[in-house]
Amino acid sequence: MRIPGKRMKRTRLVQAEKYVVAVEVEMVIPEEDDSEPCLESETVELLEQVKIHADQGDFEWLVRHGKVYEAREGV
Repeated sequence: MRIPGKRMKRTRLVQAEKYVVAVEVEMVIPEEDDSEPCLESETVELLEQVKIHADQGDFEWLVRHGKVYEAREGV
């Protein structure tokens, strides 16, 4: 279900042990409460899937859905 209101693109970071994934998502400022932008349920589900795939180390899936950064051990 689409929430009526103004839409904007924002980048959300999803962090896992090995990767951080920057995902561009659409946020909505609802007409009835414009105090802050919110996410629609489909977007929340996408971010949950990104987290699951990042935890599994599924690099090929991740690069199709966002910009992937790999965590490295410090010196």
